[in-house]
Amino acid sequence: MAKGMREIKRQIKSVQSTKQITKAMEMVAAAKLRKAQEKAEAARPYSEKLKEVVASIASSTQGIQHPMLESRPVKKTAYLIITSDRGLAGGYNANILRQVNLTLKEKHNSQDDYELFVIGRKGRDYFRRREIAIASTTTDLSDSPAFADIKSIAHEAVQGFELAKFDELYICYNRFVNALTQIPTVEKLLPMETPEVTAAEGPTASYEYEPSAEAVLEVLLPRYAETLIYGALLNGKASELGAKMTAMGNATKNASKLINDLSLTYNRARQAAITQEITEIVAGANAAQG
Repeated sequence: MAKGMREIKRQIKSVQSTKQITKAMEMVAAAKLRKAQEKAEAARPYSEKLKEVVASIASSTQGIQHPMLESRPVKKTAYLIITSDRGLAGGYNANILRQVNLTLKEKHNSQDDYELFVIGRKGRDYFRRREIAIASTTTDLSDSPAFADIKSIAHEAVQGFELAKFDELYICYNRFVNALTQIPTVEKLLPMETPEVTAAEGPTASYEYEPSAEAVLEVLLPRYAETLIYGALLNGKASELGAKMTAMGNATKNASKLINDLSLTYNRARQAAITQEITEIVAGANAAQG
């Protein structure tokens, strides 16, 4: 009995140590989540202003043409997939990879019909294990990534569409709703629909473009597409941290429940041992008197 009680005490101490770790990780993830949300908010004005300028040029120029605005027969499709480098984030990676896998099976009959660009070690390893070719990959991003960290892969994906290496580009990421909810999202990035100009109150400015509106658009459209990819990355990073915070919170609650159950088992074993000792003492005393 004493040996069993010692084992239970060791289990309680072990779970208490695990609980301290998961609680600390939950608090760290919560702090990083706030920063990730702030960074996503800070990047939004630039994206919106770029969208406004692109819309203004496109609406003021008749018959404007650009490869990124033109739909063509789809022979090959590219997917830019955003995952994390590390685990301990609940279903964050499994959810988006399951959605991507489902999309690939529904839309394509062969691996020759699509091309993959992957951000994050989890996504890279997932496709490598299944022997699915990856065109380009980026890993080891921080929890507060800069645009420079993914500029290379974003440029490669956007340029691949411009050069007609593939005819569609989708971006796949977990869209952040709150710490408890992240929605696996697969949305078309290219060919791009011309952004609509929102009606503004008061006078509007008239612009002249040098050397031409088409030349300005030539520069802005790829940058706008890359900005949308960066925005999706920031959204995905917030989702990752939210999922990690929730997963560690659940782990902490489970540890607390396990500690309570083990403590109850220990107290029952201890009570049984005390009762047995009392019974043996009483039996010994009765035997001595007899």
